[in-house]
Amino acid sequence: MDRMNAISVRGLRKTYGGTTAVDGLDLEVHAGEIFALLGPNGAGKTTTVEILEGFRKRDAGEVTVLGEDPAAPSAAWRGRVGLVLQGTGEFDNLTVREIVHHFAGFYPDADDPDAVIARVGLAEKARARTHALSGGQKRRLDVALGIVGRPELLFLDEPTTGFDPEARREFWELVRDLNAGGTTILLTTHYLDEAEALAARVGVIAAGRLVEVSTPADLGGRQDALPTVTWRNPAGGLVHERTATPTALVSRLAGEFGGEVPGLAINRPTLEDIYLRMIETEAAK
Repeated sequence: MDRMNAISVRGLRKTYGGTTAVDGLDLEVHAGEIFALLGPNGAGKTTTVEILEGFRKRDAGEVTVLGEDPAAPSAAWRGRVGLVLQGTGEFDNLTVREIVHHFAGFYPDADDPDAVIARVGLAEKARARTHALSGGQKRRLDVALGIVGRPELLFLDEPTTGFDPEARREFWELVRDLNAGGTTILLTTHYLDEAEALAARVGVIAAGRLVEVSTPADLGGRQDALPTVTWRNPAGGLVHERTATPTALVSRLAGEFGGEVPGLAINRPTLEDIYLRMIETEAAK
């Protein structure tokens, strides 16, 4: 395997009939990083990830995942890759513990199934049958099945769907812990705060092409985007002003108001703001 890259993609193409889903995409995911792949529905994100996982054949391009072509993977390769799909399946007649122990048997160096169950927050539900689990608990079970094999590379496809805010943040800590232990993680998510909290780099896909790869802080020129200062005028209306010198503007306003500025806020573009602008720009081309 390339020591620098867990995933290398060159000129990836996939079409369905007359529709191009992936259009000459290039991508590199560095070994040991958390990489978030972002894109609207229909952008080619899911098709790309399924090709990387070995679930879908490509029409053209070169793809290497952990040193092998996922279109013709070895059994050993499958043991090095973990998957958390949007839905793993239904096991209504089995308990959480039975399912995780069963899946652990598929791997040569599986983690302790009971420790994994505890790690994803299902220890109290270990003897519960899956039909009795909530949607969020079923998602935790999906995660347990994805990590029980101690994967070198973990695909997380919308992993926190159905989680409440507290559970999402607990899951983020689990992801960080896995990454700190050396696991490379490719994350797809529609939660932009999740991408910003976890990923070292993010890539944006639109119309089957990779628009940009950057850090969350620098994506789309975010670092250089002008902040907006907001305040209330004497009549009570909101005033918004974009400026390269927010401190000077606030000082001027403080002088005009004789102290505290009513409704004062200084906001810089969020990752979601930048992402939506990028998607809108690509759609207009």
